[in-house]
Amino acid sequence: MKIGELASATGTRAETVRYYEKIGLLAPPARTSGNYRSYGGEHLARLSFIRRARDLGFTIETVRELLALSDDRTRSCEAVDGIARMHLAEVDRKIADLMALRGELGRVIDTCSHGTVADCKIIEALAPHSHG
Repeated sequence: MKIGELASATGTRAETVRYYEKIGLLAPPARTSGNYRSYGGEHLARLSFIRRARDLGFTIETVRELLALSDDRTRSCEAVDGIARMHLAEVDRKIADLMALRGELGRVIDTCSHGTVADCKIIEALAPHSHG
């Protein structure tokens, strides 16, 4: 299949497919006599894996680690579990940060008395404080 077909099948942009090839996440495909990239089922499977891992928030380097681990099918999945647990801890940290941000934003919004902008507590909370 051509790059556009591979990209479409995985919901990935063609430029991203080329980038993954460039950084070594995706093996370069064979070329047709017309010098077009010709992707096979292994490319589709690998790109689908990469895409799903990225959708779950794994970094490029972590995806690289996961791919290396998945390439050795006889290896214990303990390392994969460790990577997933570390990522889950990071997701939990981000959720806590977002919940704190939500609480603060809610408090600022609750101070709004719907007066004029000159008296707006939201604008006041966002404005830099004078240090004079």
